[in-house]
Amino acid sequence: MNHEKISEILSKYQADESSLIAILQDIQEEYSYLPREALIRISKEMNIPLSRVLSLATFFKAFSLKPKGKHPIHVCLGTACHVRGAQLVLEKFERELGIKSGDTTEDYLFSLDAVRCLGCCGLAPVVQVGEEVHGKITPAKVGGVIKKYKK
Repeated sequence: MNHEKISEILSKYQADESSLIAILQDIQEEYSYLPREALIRISKEMNIPLSRVLSLATFFKAFSLKPKGKHPIHVCLGTACHVRGAQLVLEKFERELGIKSGDTTEDYLFSLDAVRCLGCCGLAPVVQVGEEVHGKITPAKVGGVIKKYKK
């Protein structure tokens, strides 16, 4: 973990407790998750109980205490996607990547998560990889999606 980067982030917000969420967001952006070592450092340097830092880090779904892949894959299981076979798409991703939903590949290239709605119901079933949305995904298309991001 880059201690200088953590110092830069804390300095950017002047270690102001009201900026704790923004600090956590910046750390998550930098490391793709919130390393325990970083949370302990924030607690000590900002004089905030570690329990409060952990409380925020675990309350918001956007934060992760586990390392995430370079390409996060979100498979929508909302109603429209579900009725159009999204569960089969999720299962195909799990088989192709060799991981379960909520996990990250050993090479940290992909992480896989099921989500409730991506707001693209007309394109169901939908998968989001990073910021890119893929609509009308079928199990047969899963391999092509993975291949696109392995480059």
